[in-house]
Amino acid sequence: MAAGRKNKKKKIAEVNTLPNVYQCHDYHETELMNAAGEKMDLKGKWNSAIFKNNNPITVELACGKGDYTVALAAKYPDRNFIGVDIKGPRIHTGAKHALERRLDNVAFARLKIQNILQFFGVGEVAEIWITFPDPFPKDRHEKHRLTYKSFLEKYKLVLQKDGVINFKTDDLPLFHYTRDSVAAFGCETSYYKENIYSEPLEMEELSIKTYYEKQHIANGRTINYLRFKFPGIK
Repeated sequence: MAAGRKNKKKKIAEVNTLPNVYQCHDYHETELMNAAGEKMDLKGKWNSAIFKNNNPITVELACGKGDYTVALAAKYPDRNFIGVDIKGPRIHTGAKHALERRLDNVAFARLKIQNILQFFGVGEVAEIWITFPDPFPKDRHEKHRLTYKSFLEKYKLVLQKDGVINFKTDDLPLFHYTRDSVAAFGCETSYYKENIYSEPLEMEELSIKTYYEKQHIANGRTINYLRFKFPGIK
């Protein structure tokens, strides 16, 4: 236990020095801080200030160790990728891997997802991935689920026209909840499948397995995927 705490502190200290990580240390702030300790207002400016290009931006929410962020960035060098999570030690892993692989189309942001509108401009994002989020199974915690209507309202604002959301989970009740939540919101579902590995995959991106997904599969859980978009946005 002591060794685990020591390793966590080491990751927290190191993540503060990584050039591809931007952090919100005070969750009342609307700016992120870079490794040099400089505050940066990146809302609507990720491409111009960080990536220095106009390529489409994909955001992975609740990115954990950033498995999807890094793997997609390696696969699609003509797109930009941002992994978002609240935990510095988790982001540390993905950020280090991206640096080691010299992926300059990757960044990580440590912030609360409910504050996403403070850090991304209207129509700034082309695609969102939500990979294995906390299911918050109790009804009284429904508002914390990342596909609850208040979160969908925020995603709709930051997504550009025809922007899509990809949702992947091992939790079947959350999967069904998400299906119903996005339908009630008026979203258009373009792909819906339970137990995606029961037959050959129809999308190559789905073959990417996160750290947590590998654990779920080892424990005999099935993986489910939903893709949807907001009609007529912007």
